[in-house]
Amino acid sequence: MVESNSPAAESEERALVIERIFDAPRELVWKAWAEPERFTRWYGPKGFTTPVCKIDFRVGGAWLNCMRSPDGWEMWSTGIYREIVALERIVTTASSADPEGNVVSASHYGMPSDLPLEMLWTVTFEEHGGKTKVTLRHEGMPAGEMRDHAGIGWNQAFDKLAEYLATA
Repeated sequence: MVESNSPAAESEERALVIERIFDAPRELVWKAWAEPERFTRWYGPKGFTTPVCKIDFRVGGAWLNCMRSPDGWEMWSTGIYREIVALERIVTTASSADPEGNVVSASHYGMPSDLPLEMLWTVTFEEHGGKTKVTLRHEGMPAGEMRDHAGIGWNQAFDKLAEYLATA
């Protein structure tokens, strides 16, 4: 492994990247990310629900959601949209939050204190032979157990997204 102190190398090292091809048109997949009534249908790992989702879908707009586990544990998240290119790309910050949308440390939810207050999600949407290829780049997640858990959670959420898109 080559070590580097460059920001680009550090960013690569701290990024979780997931690609998935969905059997749905790009416009529908886009709406599943942009519209709260659709987002709540799939976001979160298997067994989790999203009982609260507020989305101000514009550059500079904020989002806030609550992810609830099967046993009732809740985790709130928030972010600010930095870039929106219709049907192509969404870039947003992502932070742990309280129910009012105030950013809190991940340790508030019992997670390690080395998780940054703010991470970055970049989601791209590409036409792929009548289907849609989604690439999620979750930056800022330290390597190790938490990144592994995030990868599992995102993949389970994408499984739920595929199920939702099949019925939408």
